[in-house]
Amino acid sequence: MKKNIPHIAQFDRAYFIGIGGIGMSALSRYFNNLGWQVAGYDKTQTSLTDQLQKEGISIHFEDFGPSIPEYFQDVAKTLVIYTPAIPKNLGELLHVQHKGYALHKRAEILGMITRNSKAIGVAGTHGKTTTSTMLAYILHSSELECNAFLGGIATNFQSNFVSSKTSELTVIEADEFDRSFLQLTPFASIVTSTDADHLDIYGNENEFLEGFQSYVDLIAKDGFLIKHINAKVERENAITYGIDCEADYVGSNLRFSDGKFLFDVQTPTSKWQNVELGIPGIHNAENAVACVATSIQLGLSEGAVRMALQSFEGIKRRFEYHIRTENIVYIDDYAHHPTELNALISSIQLLYPNKKVTGVFQPHLFSRTRDFFEDFAKQLSRLDDLILLPIYPAREEPISGITSEALLEKITCENKQVLSPEDAVNYCAKNDSDIYLTIGAGDIDRIIEPLKRALVKKLRS
Repeated sequence: MKKNIPHIAQFDRAYFIGIGGIGMSALSRYFNNLGWQVAGYDKTQTSLTDQLQKEGISIHFEDFGPSIPEYFQDVAKTLVIYTPAIPKNLGELLHVQHKGYALHKRAEILGMITRNSKAIGVAGTHGKTTTSTMLAYILHSSELECNAFLGGIATNFQSNFVSSKTSELTVIEADEFDRSFLQLTPFASIVTSTDADHLDIYGNENEFLEGFQSYVDLIAKDGFLIKHINAKVERENAITYGIDCEADYVGSNLRFSDGKFLFDVQTPTSKWQNVELGIPGIHNAENAVACVATSIQLGLSEGAVRMALQSFEGIKRRFEYHIRTENIVYIDDYAHHPTELNALISSIQLLYPNKKVTGVFQPHLFSRTRDFFEDFAKQLSRLDDLILLPIYPAREEPISGITSEALLEKITCENKQVLSPEDAVNYCAKNDSDIYLTIGAGDIDRIIEPLKRALVKKLRS
């Protein structure tokens, strides 16, 4: 159910509780770009909050309770946006609730924005951040331009927010977690996948799929749906896509040649040969095919789309190279579901055949590890050398019997162990692999720089 949101014209300032999250920070940039006064609280100072402060957004890292900044004590003119990740007993949250501020979740405000623009949603269990960012870059590079709210820091933009003063288009990552995407009003949408996930929220796969179908039903009558051939959603005249399959738009002949990642795209009316993509990977090529289909529906030319795909540089923590030499390659990736692991490992095998691969994987959530226990074991067994970190709990309490040690027992690769993050870095510094991967959605990113330093040191020795 969509909540009644006051019209944006009622306000001229925005206060964020939990401003440092990737989604919240994009919204803060949106309001800052409108010329509003913007401020907020977050628990932890990060490079992202540092950047927001440089952009003129005031941020503090202690709970001010009722003593929030004076300018934002005007209840009638202040829009308060919060993330559900904030503790319910946080002093600032209790204060704005008690005073009767207009208090809304991020998803509700995104819903408001989509109702006042021509929104292109990108939904799916996997690939929505890369696909939405790639689409935003294509549109931004064209005469159409766009606004965009992204779930990652795009390398081309060095931001998770894209702004246009003239475009009616808004690209938005449509998040299925907590059914947030049901707050949106999409003109059109890409659905990349409907593999079951977040079963702690939905309960079972049928409820999960019903959520996606409910989202697709929100698409405007004069809009369109671009769906992966395997996505279990329906809409009349839906346009399908995939890799090496029977669909309306098909990618094929994926290859790595002279340092370039190339593929062909068959559209309903023509064949695009030797399309170059700036970031490698089977899953990235598949995402690119979805963007080709969407771009054509929006009226872009083949030349404009090709040029943008070639210069697209990807997103932080999505198949992100940190070392790329003849002797050692180090890639970091956000994969945290078995389907994403399959795409990542298959891409590594395509790009680097016959190379020894060491992977450091941090399982994300006890419930997800439990729900896909066998599938995680199957995919991780494909690595030559595996290090499991302890499960990252996020919002969850431990589940009896669900541990990294238990998962390790199911994995069949010869070299496998559970280590602490520090010990994982030390181990990688001493072993003899060609390819190193850090994989996961928790706080595994904390070891990226230490591991990079250790591997660079090894290269120089």
